[in-house]
Amino acid sequence: MGNGGSAVKVCTDHQGGINWLSLSPDGQRLLTGSEDGTARLWSTADSQCHGHFQGHESYITFCHLENEAAFTCSADHTIRKWDVMTGQCLAIYRGHTSIVNRILVAKDYLFSGSYDRTARCWSVDKEKQIQEFRGHRNCVLTLAHYSSRDVLEEEEEEEEEEEKVSRDLLVTGSTDCTVKVWWVSSGRCYQTLLGHTGAVLCLILDAPNRELFSGSTDYTIRTWNIVTGEQLKVFKEHQGSVICLELVNRHLYSGSADRTVKCWLVDTGERIQTYKAHKHSVSTLKYHAGILFTGSGDACARAFNPKSGVLQKIFRGHKFIINCIQIHNELLYTASHDGTLRVWDIRGICKRNKRRLKKERSAQGRSSQKGSLSRLFNNKVGCMVQQENGE
Repeated sequence: MGNGGSAVKVCTDHQGGINWLSLSPDGQRLLTGSEDGTARLWSTADSQCHGHFQGHESYITFCHLENEAAFTCSADHTIRKWDVMTGQCLAIYRGHTSIVNRILVAKDYLFSGSYDRTARCWSVDKEKQIQEFRGHRNCVLTLAHYSSRDVLEEEEEEEEEEEKVSRDLLVTGSTDCTVKVWWVSSGRCYQTLLGHTGAVLCLILDAPNRELFSGSTDYTIRTWNIVTGEQLKVFKEHQGSVICLELVNRHLYSGSADRTVKCWLVDTGERIQTYKAHKHSVSTLKYHAGILFTGSGDACARAFNPKSGVLQKIFRGHKFIINCIQIHNELLYTASHDGTLRVWDIRGICKRNKRRLKKERSAQGRSSQKGSLSRLFNNKVGCMVQQENGE
């Protein structure tokens, strides 16, 4: 397609900007939530619209797609659940008193964060609010969820006797500059993580390593121990708000309003790569098949070699900011505030990348083999020296 190749398909059904794009777990469908107050369901097999969800009284801020159900939240203060096959609205979750800007589905729970300064937990099936998390001094922007079984030792769990009913925890990031960790069963705040001096825009959780990463308008990323609440590291090199995060193999990628993405080694805090070329804020990130994809306020998506930082491809065609990207079956999907969903063929760069990775692994193998032979030779020389010295 060349450096500015056109999309293989442009979907123009929405009458307003697309704020979010969600891929189903089985990869068969995509869901878009729009400024026009509707959500649309798309097949990844043919990129055709197969569902139109109408009912919200204001714009949709965020959406989430399961295999059989879709969820949308809106500036009309509600969340809706939809049947994927029929398009029927199955449930309306009411209770928030301002814009609902984020939802998260985990197990039988539906979590939501709002400009009304609260997060809430709902029963997915019973259309009922289970818990309200109140304590932030400003709006809740981002959510994460985990179970204490994933992070707490047995003796630590015994200390939390009152939480034995449910070991689920919710993490919330807010414009009040704090991150809070809550017990889902009681609504009690377990930890308040203090350190940011700006709004917390994004969270990413690494439960097996007991770590949480938060990005902020204070230009920093901070790492926290989610059991003790201790701040572990501060990543400080960005010159603008940190908008999005992606964690892959102990490498942390951060997209910023300073028009760059940076890659950090989580274990040391070292910044090992900076990805330039964006002409506006980096709004979204996705690491796929050894390639780093970005979406930007300059209306372009880009593909980078994560190791070298070399720009491999630019996807041009959108007119406004790209708000979200998804990847499935060597197709890149980009959703923009221009109201279009665009589909791009990435088979070429995926193939080139596979060849590159194969060469790198082969070179590493030869280097490792040389190292092994060198160690064997040195061991033999050492033994000979010892024998000559009578040791």
